[in-house]
Amino acid sequence: MSTTNSTFNSYGTTVFELMSRLALEHDSINLGQGFPDDYGPNAVLQKASEYLFDMPNQYPPMLGVPQLRQAIAAHNRRFYGLDIDWKTETMVSSGATEGLAACFLGLLNQGDEVVVIEPLYDCYLPMIERAGGIAKRVSIEPPDWKLNGSALRAAFSDKTKLLLFNSPQNPSSKVYNKEELLLIADLVKEYDAIAICDEVYEHMVYDHRDHCPLMTLPGMRDRSIRIGSAGKTFSLTGWKVGYLTGSEKLLKAVSKAHQFLVFTTPPNLQRAVADGLNGDGTYFESLNIDMRSKRDRLSEGLSKVSGFNPIVCEGTYFLYVDVDNVGFSGTDIKFCEYLTKEVGVTGVPVNAFYNNSLKKKYIRFCFAKQNSVLDEAVEKLSRHFS
Repeated sequence: MSTTNSTFNSYGTTVFELMSRLALEHDSINLGQGFPDDYGPNAVLQKASEYLFDMPNQYPPMLGVPQLRQAIAAHNRRFYGLDIDWKTETMVSSGATEGLAACFLGLLNQGDEVVVIEPLYDCYLPMIERAGGIAKRVSIEPPDWKLNGSALRAAFSDKTKLLLFNSPQNPSSKVYNKEELLLIADLVKEYDAIAICDEVYEHMVYDHRDHCPLMTLPGMRDRSIRIGSAGKTFSLTGWKVGYLTGSEKLLKAVSKAHQFLVFTTPPNLQRAVADGLNGDGTYFESLNIDMRSKRDRLSEGLSKVSGFNPIVCEGTYFLYVDVDNVGFSGTDIKFCEYLTKEVGVTGVPVNAFYNNSLKKKYIRFCFAKQNSVLDEAVEKLSRHFS
């Protein structure tokens, strides 16, 4: 008798964990795993501390504390013009990942199909498959990340239940334009599907681009669930506070799964996040400016390293780098292992996010780090490859 679940067991350990272990073992600068290395905004941290001693610390409401759910609705209105009923159309999750899991478990039946666009964040497929869904992949590839409309249409069928859509997209750093969004929305409506929208990097969009949620497009208001993340927005990934916005009908189905997964999320963290979302807006602007500056700092530095060709990063805090001309004959994962062991800089191999191998070698770096860390990484790479 097997002692493991076949779905999860087939995936093994994530590439992020493998590379992070290797980085720790070799005392390497870890630009592989995607998390900031600062403390997050002081005001939000202070509020979390205060609320810890401001009772109650017992189970909050299953859908989230009213303070945060009201802030989620206000945030949707302020940034996207969405009129959200906080009582029926918002839900707090224990991180965006749990929110995604609740969506799949609450909406999918055995054999339902889910259209996904790769490169994919690594948790998507295991969760879809464990919920009984069948993933239908559409690929976009560097350096232009062009979405093939014919391929996208071919992925839809009368069995399509969900579209899982990630923009700004991790790990491609692509921000979908209005033409692409309209194409996606039209297909979702044509096939009577539901769009699950992972928008955790919504406030990290650069160079005069705009983040446009699918939910704001004609006919998409009641067939979309929008997922945000305090971990990404406030650089507090360990807090695991996510938030969902969707129609009452959809969130009722999702909440039935949520109640049996985690039930709820720490109340002091929820209330602190509410204060953060209700801030005057200067924080969101400074976050964008800071991350754009770090992107430019790392990109400009790597462009001077022989064989390293950074690709335009439109959003998120990840930078793709073409290393096909660096002179390394092995695979991208072998190259990342080599960088960690011999150079002291760790990235993530891009093929880990695809079903089939890319023709060229690419690696991904996270630039949400202190400037001194980014500079040291560039210096090590420059010294080695010069």
